Amino acid sequence: MNAHLAEISRAVDPGAHAVQILDGAGWHVAADLVVPDNFTLLTLPSHAPELNPVENVWQFLRENWLGDRIFDSYEDILDQCCEAWNKLVAQPWMIMSLGLREWAYRL
Repeated sequence: MNAHLAEISRAVDPGAHAVQILDGAGWHVAADLVVPDNFTLLTLPSHAPELNPVENVWQFLRENWLGDRIFDSYEDILDQCCEAWNKLVAQPWMIMSLGLREWAYRL
């Protein structure tokens, strides 16, 4: 996570400040986490999936291509996950609908 934050920090324009929204994963809040000066971490409240649309993406992947199965090997896991991801990204309208929050926009 430290390497990830450092890499993003390098891409932030001089004088700008970045905000990254995170869920409560352990590595997002580790005591030894080094947050760059041009960066703020905003942790979502627990049990609030309506604020974290990616949870709907993971659920969709599990329900449609990855759930209720036994994988033959680590390589099989990687292959099946890549195949599922490629199917999803080929459907940008699906990604948009999974992330849509009516309360977050106005017509």
